[in-house]
Amino acid sequence: MRPVRRALGVTAFGINAYTADAPGDALIETHDETSFGAGRHEELYVVVAGEAAFRIGEEEVGAPAGTLLPVAPGIERGATAAAPATTVLVVGGKPGSALPVSPYEHWYAAQPAYAAGDYARAVAIASEGLADWPEHPSLHYQLACYEALAGHREQAIEHLKVAYANDPAAGVGRGRRGPRLGPRRPEPGMKLRPLAIQPSAYLVG
Repeated sequence: MRPVRRALGVTAFGINAYTADAPGDALIETHDETSFGAGRHEELYVVVAGEAAFRIGEEEVGAPAGTLLPVAPGIERGATAAAPATTVLVVGGKPGSALPVSPYEHWYAAQPAYAAGDYARAVAIASEGLADWPEHPSLHYQLACYEALAGHREQAIEHLKVAYANDPAAGVGRGRRGPRLGPRRPEPGMKLRPLAIQPSAYLVG
């Protein structure tokens, strides 16, 4: 094991790396995160290089570089190397401890509905973030865009008012892809478009 967390001083989550030189070498010890000394962590295994052969519960999983494998506490897991110079990064934490998620995850989740022109659905999805981020300017800006596209003028203006009140620069590009709106108060007829986000996650390389 390579003690990444301790070496880098990371305190928000557990993170370590495991390496093996040759195929067949032990890589991840068999464990289920409930034994003495375990943190009962939910873990994400990221195969950085080489290839690993995982056993998760009763399932055998081939994991080439680029694979992401989430495993809940209580499920037995372990792995051996299936290729030379294999490295697996392991990120862990107590289930639920990373919440609330970042605001952008909510409008990221709404992107497919927005791209399909289902703006009411985009509003419904992104609005879920308001429970944790009721005053977040970027989230309200995105909601203003979706509401405007859905033809809900008054709702769009209300969201834009909250966005501006919490950040007068709300809507300015700031290096993000998408149109730039100047730092100004909401005005009737203002044209809005959401900040562009391109989903590109994958699980198996």
